[in-house]
Amino acid sequence: MGAEKIQLDSSHCRAICDEIGERLRMILDRDAAPLPPRLQVLMLRLFEQELNQSPSVAPAIEDMVRALELAETKPGSIRAA
Repeated sequence: MGAEKIQLDSSHCRAICDEIGERLRMILDRDAAPLPPRLQVLMLRLFEQELNQSPSVAPAIEDMVRALELAETKPGSIRAA
């Protein structure tokens, strides 16, 4: 008993994947339990933090240039000599 290989073109393959995804979404939506209250609070906090712009950990280019310029004008610096 040999298994035959079936060749599907990309449009049929995509349609099959889409249908499987849609059916899984319907099944999982039905079975999904609500999040516990503590997890809901944490998710809300995470969402709020993502909305607020957090400060950058890297210095701004203007600050780096200014520091370099100050270092160049200091007496005894390599570039000032």
